[in-house]
Amino acid sequence: MPVVRQCRLLELSRSTFYYQPVGENAYNLALMRLIDEQFTKRPFYGVPRMTESLRRMGYGVNPKRVRRLMRLMGLEAIYPKPRLSANGPDHKVYPYLLKDVTVDRPDQVWAADITYVRLTHGFVYLLAILDWYSRYVIAWELSTTLDAGFCLEALRRALRRSKPEIFNTDQGPQFTSVDFTRCLLDEGIQVSMDGRGRVYDNIFVERLWRSVKYEEVYLHDYQTVPAARAQLSDYFEFYNTDRPHEGLGYKTPHEVYFGTQAALAPAPEAMV
Repeated sequence: MPVVRQCRLLELSRSTFYYQPVGENAYNLALMRLIDEQFTKRPFYGVPRMTESLRRMGYGVNPKRVRRLMRLMGLEAIYPKPRLSANGPDHKVYPYLLKDVTVDRPDQVWAADITYVRLTHGFVYLLAILDWYSRYVIAWELSTTLDAGFCLEALRRALRRSKPEIFNTDQGPQFTSVDFTRCLLDEGIQVSMDGRGRVYDNIFVERLWRSVKYEEVYLHDYQTVPAARAQLSDYFEFYNTDRPHEGLGYKTPHEVYFGTQAALAPAPEAMV
């Protein structure tokens, strides 16, 4: 069947059919690197401050470009502001359940979040699922898009290992999606969500991102997604099993999560 006929049946213009998406140019990728570094240090920087910061570095940017790039990177400053994006109409937002809660054992609370990871010529998104008590990374995954699929895959992998009482996330559409919340509710897990714009409701994951970026991402130029996956896999194994945490009495997350059975516990599940 001719393309013209196919497009007519689908009510699709031929220009749309032939369109090939174009990645960000080198200038925008350089700006995204700088925005990522600045946001990691100062997560309270919104569009106006980020724009001014880039201008002081010598980049002639306007707020419109900075806003677009921050949205593309999934970055949102922590101060209260107008709601710039909305979840789907069938996405339910759950209350924050961790106020005044004492977390004193593994698998009491898990948390998940997504961050931007730069490549030499592009970027990917990184999701991690963290046990709050031990800081142990239960599962993680990479994706070239911000759809919910890679989050759901990591969640299912994590639930094959264990199950928390409460699962906390932000209000991103990946986490408020029906498939994601149903997977939790079907397991009898309570769903908790941060207040909009309140990054410190999920502070332990934010600290994880600082460690990942300063100790791994900023030290390397990942050429490809497989290269990023391989090196991040090595880093998370180091983070879980070899890196002492001051907040854990200089024990590793693996030692705290598995307790006295740490020596006999299985190694973190490999990412595939």
